[in-house]
Amino acid sequence: MNKRLFILSQYLLPHHLLSRLAGCIAECRVRWFKNALTAWFAKRYQVDMSQALVEDLTAYEHFNAFFTRALKDGARPLDETPGAILSPADGAVSQLGPIEHGRVFQAKGHSFSVLELLGGDAANAAPFMGGDFATIYLSPKDYHRVHMPLAGTLREMVYIPGRIFSVNQTTAENVPELFARNERVACIFDTERGPMAVVLVGAMIVASIETVWAGLITPPKRELKTFRYDEAARAPIHLEKGAELGRFKLGSTAVVLFGPDQVKWAEGLGALSPVQMGQSIGLPSA
Repeated sequence: MNKRLFILSQYLLPHHLLSRLAGCIAECRVRWFKNALTAWFAKRYQVDMSQALVEDLTAYEHFNAFFTRALKDGARPLDETPGAILSPADGAVSQLGPIEHGRVFQAKGHSFSVLELLGGDAANAAPFMGGDFATIYLSPKDYHRVHMPLAGTLREMVYIPGRIFSVNQTTAENVPELFARNERVACIFDTERGPMAVVLVGAMIVASIETVWAGLITPPKRELKTFRYDEAARAPIHLEKGAELGRFKLGSTAVVLFGPDQVKWAEGLGALSPVQMGQSIGLPSA
């Protein structure tokens, strides 16, 4: 498809309707259908099932169970370097670097606002001004669970409604503020390196986003909603480094934010660098 037509279609397509339909298909339990869909997908995207806890494609109750499959113990060893910041997911680095003037680099000619990414709360955005970010894109063949880059205590989770543009290199280069426009869930933790945000960004046909503490994030109305986890609101939730944080049911991207002078990204790591959950992508800056 012509690039211009593809981008135009992104604005015209009924994003949420398509995602709901995709969700229904992905949860279908009709044996012949879910087996055919799973087999086609695994072949089309060359999914390596040898690392899956359940290798038999027909053993999954529906496509989403396959897509969010668990891995065997030891399939993703955690880097044991003291202070290492771990990749939260399998995938490829979309971009990483400094947060400049309150904005995160997206692609040539495009950036997006940290304030908007986190839902418009200036108090949440302030600690990350002048800090550092890493954006990890999860491709269809990847392991689709997201894990903790560092141990942390959850302070706040924010559901931010939005569009659901496709996420790929073409849209990153042509849709302004892509990651701050798509539907997303921002999770803010207190860590040994200060505040850390892990933002799970949806995409077209991403049926849903889940976290391990709240389950499926589907507010009854598509409106911004904040969940606080201090002792006065809810029981504190602490997750160790490498622990599962959440998962995508079809898609998409994780954006990690740190405050100023907290992390130094690994040398040689840049746009399109492949990463695996558990590998070190950075170290403390001091």
